[in-house]
Amino acid sequence: MSTGWVWHERCMWHDPGSAGGPLPAGGWIEPGTHVENVETKRRMRNLVEVSGLLAQLVAVAPRPATVDEVCRVHDRGYVERIEQMSASGGGDAGNMTPFGPGSYEIALLAAGGAITATDAVLDGEVDNCYALVRPPGHHAMRDSGCGFCIFNNVAIAAAHAREARGLERVAIVDWDVHHGNGLQDAFYEDPSVLTISLHQDGNFPPNSGPVDENGAGAGAGAHINVPLPAGSGDGAYQAAIERVVVPALDRHRPQLVIVASGYDASGMDPLAQMMLHSDSYRAMTRKVMDAAGESCEGRVVVCHEGGYSPFIVPFCGLALIETLAGVRTEVQDPYMPIIAGMPGHELLDHQEQAVARAERLVPTVPAAPQGTTATTG
Repeated sequence: MSTGWVWHERCMWHDPGSAGGPLPAGGWIEPGTHVENVETKRRMRNLVEVSGLLAQLVAVAPRPATVDEVCRVHDRGYVERIEQMSASGGGDAGNMTPFGPGSYEIALLAAGGAITATDAVLDGEVDNCYALVRPPGHHAMRDSGCGFCIFNNVAIAAAHAREARGLERVAIVDWDVHHGNGLQDAFYEDPSVLTISLHQDGNFPPNSGPVDENGAGAGAGAHINVPLPAGSGDGAYQAAIERVVVPALDRHRPQLVIVASGYDASGMDPLAQMMLHSDSYRAMTRKVMDAAGESCEGRVVVCHEGGYSPFIVPFCGLALIETLAGVRTEVQDPYMPIIAGMPGHELLDHQEQAVARAERLVPTVPAAPQGTTATTG
């Protein structure tokens, strides 16, 4: 496999300021490092390099998204507000999304990185592509930031694939541990974009992403939420991929699959209570790639989202990229035996019930016409 790699140091200069983890500093919260900081991403990039894998990837240089490209998903007035605040020293995009000076241009670059990854795959320059961009995007709403996300990188890339490249069907698989509320909102009435969110039930945003929110109007059935109980491990996630994600992709037959890949469902993440390890991400990626191979000749774009453990994220990210590239480096994840050895990785009864509720939605996914094939647009 030929795997693209989108990276720009400028994305690492996005500054959400000091905080007490995810919360603003002040009152009883002593100022410290914001949880969405550069360390997890830079350490992941460093591990990809020292493993020897980086030298086997195809560098794909990102460009900033244009305002018109961003406004396929976001209100122009919101984009202008972010630009003004950024030029004035920073501010808050809304709903826990602080940023510093220059973050407007960096957020455009992150969104553009997702677009260039998409174009590289659709143009046949690479078979698949990983975009290690920042700030993340899947929470960002049409007129507001949310959960550290300014512009919705994956939604912007999917809209680009549809409107600029002419694809008829796109699928988004979001396995960040937090509900992809921005992705759901962007395509909730659009049957051409299948969105699937696997997330910890009730984590963030609060009360967001119940199973009965599955699209509206023409898009009825084109969104699937899989809210998994806290404490879910490899068994629950693999069941959700096998019984919900893969059949939904088979039914929709997308011409491109975009994965919103957060690593915050991994064990020891500070913002969630799930139990995945690096081999979990390896297996989930393989299953999605196999499903994409059936419908769109394996065209897969992976865009980096959350993940807040600086020591776990690099190994999970490396495992995913190794799977994209069909390469196994000599790196052994020293944390995997610890997490995999924790009790409860088998599919438990209450987790089975959650997967079964989502599984019943698969027949409602808008089906592709028989005999359709992938096109590059």
